[in-house]
Amino acid sequence: MLFMISILFSIIGCKENRVPKGLSGDLIIFHAGSLSVPFKEIAAAFNKEYPAVNILLEPAGSVASARKITDLGRPCDILASSDYRVIDDMLIPKYAGWNIRFASNEMVIAYTPKSKYLETIDSINWCRILLQNDVLYGRADPDQDPCGYRTVMTLMLAEKYYGSADMVKNFINKDVNYIRPKEVDLLPLLETNSVDYIFIYRSVAEQHKLKYLRLPDEINLENPALAELYSGVSVDIVGDTPDTRKTIKGEPMVYSMTILNNAPNNEAAMAFTTFLLNPDKGMAIMIRNGQPSVIPSTATGYDQLPASLKKYATK
Repeated sequence: MLFMISILFSIIGCKENRVPKGLSGDLIIFHAGSLSVPFKEIAAAFNKEYPAVNILLEPAGSVASARKITDLGRPCDILASSDYRVIDDMLIPKYAGWNIRFASNEMVIAYTPKSKYLETIDSINWCRILLQNDVLYGRADPDQDPCGYRTVMTLMLAEKYYGSADMVKNFINKDVNYIRPKEVDLLPLLETNSVDYIFIYRSVAEQHKLKYLRLPDEINLENPALAELYSGVSVDIVGDTPDTRKTIKGEPMVYSMTILNNAPNNEAAMAFTTFLLNPDKGMAIMIRNGQPSVIPSTATGYDQLPASLKKYATK
């Protein structure tokens, strides 16, 4: 009798561990640079359940990632952006039908034990310190990466908050040689002491064990209750074509993702998306890496969402 029970459990276990038919091949994921650390962990955990799927992670600035699809025609299954508006504005409806928001973040100023004035910098005097001639700071490119235009928005909000005239202009004109395509490209500058400070997402600072200065909620673009305040600033970035410009208004930070309409491996993309949004799987990894969940949250194209994903979103 015990022998038969053992065989029965073995059969059940095999069924539970069986890889679904067709769930194999390459899975191409373009994603924001700030998702690099959690997505590597999520991909590794996903592969334990689906070992036949070859996950190809390609980090870049979110705007640059979208342009790989719209301008270069690159094949892609999933795009995960650090700003939900990138997918809304650049991919829907031609390249994707829906957009789920899944995580948040905040702007901070990261530094190292060798950064100048680290003993005295605080949430009040950081503007004055970073503008000193003997201090260098780095930031991401607003035309390629949401962290770039969010840095400019943070400076605009700070100018209002501290009542400091010409602060934004002074920052924009300073240290232009240390602008990089995406936020994670700033890390080598800091690690080699090429700069003293960088504007970066809190999650990236925590994932790389960096010291960082938190900014007031009125500045850091994290607090949903201050959405109206954030909307009072805006940044012009490159438009849908290189010779046009468009305006991005300030908003609380929200990450989002979609599966492309012509995803080469739609079945694997659906399985990965479900794994990512599961609070006990992918989202537990996101939270552990400093990116809090916003699930369920408003989804663009809710009616076009696959039925299995609707529990992770609202209209």
